[in-house]
Amino acid sequence: MRTNHYRTSLLTVLAIVLLPSSSLFGQEAGPARPKITGISHVGYFVSDLPQAIAFWHDFLGFDEEYTLTKKDSKDIRIAFIKINDHQHIELFNEPPTHPPNMMSHLCFTVEDIKAMRTYLRSKGFDVKAGNGGKTRTGDYAFEIKDPDGMLVEFVQSLPDGLEAKAAGKFEPETRISTKIYHLGFLVGNSEKSMDFYGKVLGFKETWRGGGNPKELSWINMKVPDGNDYVEFMLYRDAPDKFGTKNHISLEVPDVAKSVAILEARPAFKTYGKELKVNTGVNQKRQVNLYDPDGTRVELMEPNTVTGKSTPSSTAPPPPPSHD
Repeated sequence: MRTNHYRTSLLTVLAIVLLPSSSLFGQEAGPARPKITGISHVGYFVSDLPQAIAFWHDFLGFDEEYTLTKKDSKDIRIAFIKINDHQHIELFNEPPTHPPNMMSHLCFTVEDIKAMRTYLRSKGFDVKAGNGGKTRTGDYAFEIKDPDGMLVEFVQSLPDGLEAKAAGKFEPETRISTKIYHLGFLVGNSEKSMDFYGKVLGFKETWRGGGNPKELSWINMKVPDGNDYVEFMLYRDAPDKFGTKNHISLEVPDVAKSVAILEARPAFKTYGKELKVNTGVNQKRQVNLYDPDGTRVELMEPNTVTGKSTPSSTAPPPPPSHD
């Protein structure tokens, strides 16, 4: 009987030792990250709003979904260019915050904005109570900064928001694309960005590459609960023209056909630049366009020319920038 008693006591002790510490002290694990389902939008500053709208409307074939005016003014502050029911571009009619960078911010759609705020606070981010709330477009949103100071916004669309009310509208057949494929932006410290977008936000690395076999140039990170992705544009020295690095990529099924469509439009003469199709290091066909302020718009096919996935680079990233 004593042997059985000792055996029972020993098993009890082992069971207690193996219990998670949270069970011993009544503590629960930190709040779970809510789903991040995709890219909602990207914002760009523009120096001439009519010219920028003409580029997106007359040349690329998109429609304005709606506009917001400046405070106490009839002047337009933001023009919203609709890509599809869940994605758009915001054109800010004001000088850039940090010239020559014309990218204002990027925004991801989340399933639960309140849970996202709670989750980020649990990770040490100072998301103040006054940061965010219901926007002028009728959705819930707030923003923080990534390691490079880029504004990263999170939004939860609401049924009475302007985007929801515009569902199925402002989607002309002239649109050169119906999807934001990815957003590219400059990253000065790849390790810190991997920690932020990967460990904190849950993005998954899908590919890395570069034109130089000895040094990495790009890292692609996919949203955790969707197919959209961001592209880290790594650098050793900050470029003079941010717009060639900070870019938006629009998905098209056939780049050559897209170029033919654009070249046939009257606005192509106003655009005045060659449309040259290239095959990238990732083995996907693409063509680069530039808005009136030099911000790059990339049209890219989703599949490789080989029909096979392109191996990732094993080159090291450039050393962290101190800029």
